Amino acid sequence: MTGRGKTMSGRGVDSKGPKIKMTKEVEEATMYCESSPLKKKRPLSDKSPALNSLDVFQAAVTDANREVNVLFSKYAEVMSERAAVDGSQVRELEDIVKEVKGLESHLMERKEQLRRSLAVISDKLQG
Repeated sequence: MTGRGKTMSGRGVDSKGPKIKMTKEVEEATMYCESSPLKKKRPLSDKSPALNSLDVFQAAVTDANREVNVLFSKYAEVMSERAAVDGSQVRELEDIVKEVKGLESHLMERKEQLRRSLAVISDKLQG
């Protein structure tokens, strides 16, 4: 690029102004990338932090599983208690219905007895 008055560095970034910082950042990034393959070649003993994190994760999953199982068992217990209460309430309502039906039949019998008694009294008064 001629005629603009700015010189370009070998990397295509202006050598003046804040873009120099970009160049340093790029250089640091390339240095990091170049050094990263060395980190990949660590011995197996250096992978223990990854194994430790895996153990921590597995322990957390186990604890969470245990907590979920406890919650499920509590839920099942509550539902079982509710079912027992519901069953006892149903039996109680059935007993009440039987009692009401017994009272109803007794009252119907009394009504018929009173009707017959009134018919007898009416016949005696008319007769």
